[in-house]
Amino acid sequence: MIEQDLIGWTIGFDLDGTLVETHEDLIGTLNRMLATKGLPACPVEGARDLIGGGARALLVHGFERAGAPVEDAQDPALFDAFIADYIEHIADHSRPFDGVVETLERLAARGATLVVVTNKRSDLSELLLGKIDLTRHFAAIVGPDRVSARKPSRAHFNEAVTSVGGDPARAIMVGDAAPDVGTARDAGVPVIGVTFGYTPVPMEELEPDVIVDAFDDVEEAVDMLVVDHYVQKAMAG
Repeated sequence: MIEQDLIGWTIGFDLDGTLVETHEDLIGTLNRMLATKGLPACPVEGARDLIGGGARALLVHGFERAGAPVEDAQDPALFDAFIADYIEHIADHSRPFDGVVETLERLAARGATLVVVTNKRSDLSELLLGKIDLTRHFAAIVGPDRVSARKPSRAHFNEAVTSVGGDPARAIMVGDAAPDVGTARDAGVPVIGVTFGYTPVPMEELEPDVIVDAFDDVEEAVDMLVVDHYVQKAMAG
């Protein structure tokens, strides 16, 4: 029998670049938008650093890389076209990173409450996670439209945690980029940084509490942080 030693703990996960490898579908949509303007495509494998700031930022970066005026990327009609195209292709190639499903199952079996804390729109996040059969692992999927302020504000993390009945004093963030580390620091919670995601700044430079190179290592990192929480609590009396 698995010991439910994580009851009372909530773990928040970023989505793109942490749970799911999404860059091929996002860059595919970007390239179709660039093509409508007669602009060259971004090589898929060379554009991972463009992911993470949302669709509007992705369009701006894509147009900048193509040498086109940024103002053209900010056309509301182009944004609407981007979203419509992405919805059609949201899970053509996107898949969970290796070890995600197994790790989420183990953490849940031990009693942890799992929640997605993402700057991706909630409806898009739900659509993606539903198509790749990850929704069932989470108590909630909390995008920026469901909180008072988006990452890196502590409001995003705290409101996501409390929305599933969790206590921010016993919570951990897992993410791949500066907004994830930033929201954890702002909330005063520990953060696990993964190195395989989408960040223009190396994870080592962002200085999370624990760095992992594979999702399979997230559970061990959670255990380290939980033990440290109780040690610190005992030392404080």
